[in-house]
Amino acid sequence: MDYKGYTVYENNTGIEIEGVRDFDLMHIFDCGQSFRWLKQHDGSYMGVVGDKVSRVKFENEKLHISNSNFDDFINIWYDYFDLGTDYGEIKKTLCSKDDVMAQAIPFGQGIRLLRQDIWELLISFIISANNRIPRIMKSVETLSQSFGSKISTEEGEFYTFPSPEALSSCPINEIDICKAGFRCKYISQTSKMVRNGVVDLDTLKNMETDKARGELIKLSGVGPKVADCILLFSGTKFDVFPTDVWIKRILEVLYFKREATLKEIDQFSKKHFGSLAGYAQQYLFFFARETRIR
Repeated sequence: MDYKGYTVYENNTGIEIEGVRDFDLMHIFDCGQSFRWLKQHDGSYMGVVGDKVSRVKFENEKLHISNSNFDDFINIWYDYFDLGTDYGEIKKTLCSKDDVMAQAIPFGQGIRLLRQDIWELLISFIISANNRIPRIMKSVETLSQSFGSKISTEEGEFYTFPSPEALSSCPINEIDICKAGFRCKYISQTSKMVRNGVVDLDTLKNMETDKARGELIKLSGVGPKVADCILLFSGTKFDVFPTDVWIKRILEVLYFKREATLKEIDQFSKKHFGSLAGYAQQYLFFFARETRIR
């Protein structure tokens, strides 16, 4: 089957997609945008998207996705892996911005911004505040095992991410099982706020970026950086530039050559990268991590 520039073959284990470019699973899953994919010994990754458990592998310019069919490619994976976006053109445009980007992009040439469920991202990035990725992943998995729905597969047992209704109905002492510390209070409060319609996550895509960020900041445990991560990694807005201490330091070393304020960095990213700011942030983050820029 041909679909929007890709050729998809279905077999007894899943699907194989030809025509995938600018794609590297390690670049995609190990850059801090997702917390539910685990690398396997053969280089593939196992993960849960919605109620779908799949193993994905990319080799010989072919993307293999287990436990999937043609309909899943159209309804799940095409959008999830942002396969409708020309990353070759994005990289070309960013490389023309300055020598820093031209040097940085080859280190993360296979990065793609996943279009993930915004509710799952909201809770995941509340957990991420001042936290390390292994602990974030453990907390997210524990929440899923405790309050999500079980999915039994040949690969083992997996769990969906719990709904706002499921989490909001739990006493905070039960949420504490995920060992997210002070963030458990935020998880409980935000779950109730989303359930009660204080913020409608489905409407954010139709708002201007600043307004969408402002809506998210109404929620407990969500500051500007967490809000921008949620907007970017859900595919809601791509002109955001999530900035924490690490990203701030990267910009100071590579661009400012001095200490800079968060306001200066925000203004610079908007002016210099424009609508591609989110992509630029990911390439810079990966570059700095791989080259150990301090």
